[in-house]
Amino acid sequence: MTRMTSAAVHTAHPAFQPIAPGHVHRWGGARLVVARRAGLHRAPVLSPAEQGVLHALPGRRQAEWAAGRLLAKRLVCELVAAPAHDVEILPRDDGSPCVVVGGSPMPALHVSISHTAGHVAAALAPEPVGVDLCETASAEAVRRVADHVLSPGELSLVGTDRPDALAGAWALKEAAVKADRGSVFGAAPRSVAILGLRPPVLGGRRRAMVWQAGEAVLALVLAHRAGPA
Repeated sequence: MTRMTSAAVHTAHPAFQPIAPGHVHRWGGARLVVARRAGLHRAPVLSPAEQGVLHALPGRRQAEWAAGRLLAKRLVCELVAAPAHDVEILPRDDGSPCVVVGGSPMPALHVSISHTAGHVAAALAPEPVGVDLCETASAEAVRRVADHVLSPGELSLVGTDRPDALAGAWALKEAAVKADRGSVFGAAPRSVAILGLRPPVLGGRRRAMVWQAGEAVLALVLAHRAGPA
């Protein structure tokens, strides 16, 4: 009888269900698309303002920025039936992306973008949304900073022996911080409590889902904003 290694078991039994690349998926009212960067050959239609943002970025970041806008614009165009040249994805003062259609900001549409070396994803929703990708190959880096991001209870829940679980925990934290329009650096990730990983459950008025996207883990978080009493 052949003895399977721990890594082989993890590969054979992934923690999260797979998500098909290139297709628009719907979950919880959000639209989501993920793709391999190597499969994106079409350049996005960029406005002069977007081109200004693009050219101000370091050269190594320009391709990933453009890939993210290509997917985000696809989601917006399909939802509002607008031509690509009328849709802009521009940064707010805090750096988070906002949707502009025909020169007018669309505050009722929330967008989030994520990219890694191999993948890119975008999400669009009528409520604050965050999407994040984390390559399973980055699990060792996550393990090194886990004490700063995950509480002792979360570390016990997630464990440190599964690369996909570590990647999923990191992606959940960062997606939630994005939905709150915060930064993953500092205390913000600690304010997001992971109560469950399979299926994902977060504290507060948040809904979450996690998928396996090739060699990456993809997390989507929707944050309900409390209205006036």
